[in-house]
Amino acid sequence: MIEYNVGGAFIVGLMGAAHCFGMCGGLIGAFSANIPTNGQTRLGTQLTFLCGYNFGRIFSYTVAGAIVGGSVSALGHLFDVDSYLIFLRIFAGTMMILTGLYIAQIWFGIVHIEKVGKVLWRYLQPLTRKFIPIIHPFQAVMAGMVWGWLPCGLVYSTLTWSVASGSALQGGLIMFAFGLGTLPALFAAGLAAKTLAQWVQKRAVRLFSGGLLVLFGLQTLYIAFNQLT
Repeated sequence: MIEYNVGGAFIVGLMGAAHCFGMCGGLIGAFSANIPTNGQTRLGTQLTFLCGYNFGRIFSYTVAGAIVGGSVSALGHLFDVDSYLIFLRIFAGTMMILTGLYIAQIWFGIVHIEKVGKVLWRYLQPLTRKFIPIIHPFQAVMAGMVWGWLPCGLVYSTLTWSVASGSALQGGLIMFAFGLGTLPALFAAGLAAKTLAQWVQKRAVRLFSGGLLVLFGLQTLYIAFNQLT
């Protein structure tokens, strides 16, 4: 199942561009507007800092995936429960279907999951002030690492696949793939590019991508229910 989840996680990141623009576009736009030039070309400096922001963000995603996947694995060994992964895969398959419906713009309930992370973000948000103004790429990396914990329904739904993987390595890989998928959207936001945003908003593209995720979810449920019998 891990191959499906890694591919699905990348698609969620890529096709969730509209959500990424809404959630993080203003944040990364503000970062980019205050990037120092230091005698370099504006585009070259922007790319350096954007790479820093996104490296830190994807690092946090990967760590989160490894933590939840490894924690579930440890609990399974601790309590010697053989069937727990089957039920987690049923949950992950369901979340994959719901995420596909969100990307296809058929059902939007997934965004309500963001409320879960607002409590944590309340404590993490003040940390971003320590890196402002951001005048060095290392500060951009650190700011990106904090940014990676911003409440996001797509992140949380993909984390359920890391939970179901039952492995720190696989859980981290799933979230790393998700982070890579978000790169085009957030680089476009930082560089004020509009082509990608227009492309992912096309109904046919969203329906195809959402439908693909629904199929991944159904495949996951099929495997899990077969393991129950």
